[in-house]
Amino acid sequence: MNREMLMLVDAISREKNVERDVVFGAVESALAQATKKLYAGEVDIRVAVDRDSGDYETFRRWHVVPDEAGLQLPDQEILLFEAKEEMPDIEVDEYIEESVDSVPIGRIGAMAAKQVILQKIRDAEREMLLNDFMSRGDKIFVGTVKRLDKGDIIVEAGRVEGRLRRSEMIAKENLRNGDRVRAMIMEVDLTLRGAPIILSRSAPEFMIELFRQEVPEIEQGLLEIKSCARDPGSRAKIAVLSHDKRVDPIGTCVGVRGTRVNAVTNELAGERVDIVLWSEDPAQFVIGALAPANVSSIVVDEEKHAMDVVVDEENLAIAIGRGGQNVRLASDLTGWKINIMDANESAQKQAVETDASRKLFMEKLDVDEEIADILISEGFNSLEEVAYVPISEMLEIEAFDEDTINELRTRAKDALLTMEIAKEEGVETVSQNLRDLEGLDPELIPKLAEAGVNTRDDLADLAVDELTEITGHSADDAKALILKAREHWFAGQE
Repeated sequence: MNREMLMLVDAISREKNVERDVVFGAVESALAQATKKLYAGEVDIRVAVDRDSGDYETFRRWHVVPDEAGLQLPDQEILLFEAKEEMPDIEVDEYIEESVDSVPIGRIGAMAAKQVILQKIRDAEREMLLNDFMSRGDKIFVGTVKRLDKGDIIVEAGRVEGRLRRSEMIAKENLRNGDRVRAMIMEVDLTLRGAPIILSRSAPEFMIELFRQEVPEIEQGLLEIKSCARDPGSRAKIAVLSHDKRVDPIGTCVGVRGTRVNAVTNELAGERVDIVLWSEDPAQFVIGALAPANVSSIVVDEEKHAMDVVVDEENLAIAIGRGGQNVRLASDLTGWKINIMDANESAQKQAVETDASRKLFMEKLDVDEEIADILISEGFNSLEEVAYVPISEMLEIEAFDEDTINELRTRAKDALLTMEIAKEEGVETVSQNLRDLEGLDPELIPKLAEAGVNTRDDLADLAVDELTEITGHSADDAKALILKAREHWFAGQE
């Protein structure tokens, strides 16, 4: 029987073009599964087949776990102190084995053994094909639509299959069996049966890779695509940078008579592409990203990582775009929150901010309106700036002498200290059950305390827009935090 098994292993190895060890592994797995059926519990069985003689041994084994961890799987685990009684030098994560009777191959059931072996062989073949495909280093998967699978499209390239999920397709496309498809390889998930390569046609990376193939200067390192934002199938923006002054980045990506950018557009179901010049200056980058709208002025708020962009009435609709598309793509491209407004809205907002700064200075610095307005006109908007801006800069203010400046700085520092003490006292009112809430950033606690949110129920009662106003978080993050705070309300209802 052992000789017959060796012959079978050799035959399968040659027929399927896989290594003998893989086939032996399948045989060992089949024997182990057959042996497990002889036990009542979920035992761990290992079978070792001699590669030369075909003889095999069977072992039941126990995984050594730390004493403090306890036994999660009693049929498969043993505590360290018990294991050391048998093997003094054994360590955690090692195994204790006990030899048990081997199941004769004839009793396994030919069909079950054959199925296990063939499945192992298929898995090995699949992995070899996949490894061979991935070793080529392709970033774009090129194949034909083979079939639909629960809304996903299975794309076949030779003997390798990729999975294009509905969420990763371009909305207006209607792909059918036999259609030629190109898509970005996003990841490989070996747990997926049949088509383990996850594809995307909507990811920004796909557009970047298409430009890389169409524009040789990118591959040569003369040009670089710094970022990309897409509304798949409709419109996209890419930011490009030239590393060679002789190369025009925008013109090079467009190509002669638009051939290069048109090739990308045609591949992406007519998706229009705006090519933007990348800049180290965030304001200049945002101005370019909002094209074709002309920007009148721009105010940068580093702390909030946001910009107020002022455009005239004629450019307002263009800057915002249909359904907010243009400003949304520009924001995604640059990484800055962009607030579009006309001159009147800007003036109103500036008046409100000026009034708030004026009241702050008059109250906290104990100065009159004239001094507060001088500080504002010189660009000071916060107590921190008054307290810690280099004194040489403040000495340039003609309306103030050195004594006045020193007094203002002292008052600003005292006010900040008083506010910090008050904030710490306010934080003490925040309950421990809110502090322990999963996902709550400790830095948010002072903001919540200041807004009167002191318990988990207080947070749970908030609306999304209320929390975003308090924390400055996105609506999605605020919603997730509120839902987490509400979980204990429903814990006993299931």
